[in-house]
Amino acid sequence: MRALWVARHGETEWSLAGKHTGSTDMDLTAAGVQQGLALGRRLSELDFELVLTSPLIRASRTAELAGFPSAERVDDLAEFLYGDYEGLTTNEIRERRPNWNIWSEGCPRGETYKDVARRVDRVLARLLSLDGDVLVFSHGHTTRVIAARFTGSDGLAERLGKPAPSSVSILGYEYSRPVLREWNQT
Repeated sequence: MRALWVARHGETEWSLAGKHTGSTDMDLTAAGVQQGLALGRRLSELDFELVLTSPLIRASRTAELAGFPSAERVDDLAEFLYGDYEGLTTNEIRERRPNWNIWSEGCPRGETYKDVARRVDRVLARLLSLDGDVLVFSHGHTTRVIAARFTGSDGLAERLGKPAPSSVSILGYEYSRPVLREWNQT
């Protein structure tokens, strides 16, 4: 693979409100639809060997709006399962657990970083044998895990800022070493 382009889905009601949205399958807001269309204009001149998407509506709809209606749905690209924290904001979670950190603690009755890393590793193993560029439509926390696992730096996920809705991050190589080429481009 030459480069891995990772697009976050467009805005939803919960992403706008800062709520953790894992398995709750919701569509885009009107602004999210416009973001998906704008993303399509940015990507329209590029050629991808493979396009994958999370099966969740917010990601697969963003892929369709961006001009990739045939993107292959891959369960391993879904967002963290937030378990007991589904639908809560970070501030609401920290009212219960003041020092909570998703990267080190995960979510009760949900997933941990290691769980999501295992899923991402399966996707990356498949992609690394390809020759061209790849485009993936995913989610905020999962995008950060993809960047960390690709570069071989698990601590990177915690240090990267949250990708904006419909942003694109590009992972590639410098002197044959995996690097983060661009992050959170809107």
